[in-house]
Amino acid sequence: MLNVLIAVRGAGLPDAWVGAGVLRDLVWGQRYGPGFDPQAVRDVDVAFFDPHDLTRGNDAAATELLRRREPLVPWEATNQAAVHTWYEGVFDAAPVAALNSIAEAVATWPETATCVAVRLDHADTLHVCAPLGLDDLLNGVWRRNPRRVTIEISRARLARHEPSRRWPRVRVIRP
Repeated sequence: MLNVLIAVRGAGLPDAWVGAGVLRDLVWGQRYGPGFDPQAVRDVDVAFFDPHDLTRGNDAAATELLRRREPLVPWEATNQAAVHTWYEGVFDAAPVAALNSIAEAVATWPETATCVAVRLDHADTLHVCAPLGLDDLLNGVWRRNPRRVTIEISRARLARHEPSRRWPRVRVIRP
């Protein structure tokens, strides 16, 4: 994970953070499962905030930049300033308002335990962005974040991620 944070810092993406599932997997693997397995990580979400380029090409270019730095990491970079331009079409959902910051974006992620992001600054200080707090992440609670995720999407995510199987001691609050 330190290599991931160093790669993101070195890429120079504007207001870039690592968050969501990879942090949940790291914490829950250690605290509530068999340990953290980096090979089992589906993707490493990098949220960045660039209001000057809202194109989907910006996401692809950021992902490629990270891939060149660390080719074995399954990167997925997303400009949170642009989410409102594609969210409706990608998720077949209602339109969403433009976001104003990384913290505002992180607060909309699917489960409360994944509404956390971290970054490493140039002084090697770790910063944490947790607009909904750290309780569910640290206490092993899988709970739908109602800010943007419908009950149907939440149920599908629950079935796909199988938290009770992956982390037997995690408490699942069904939507």
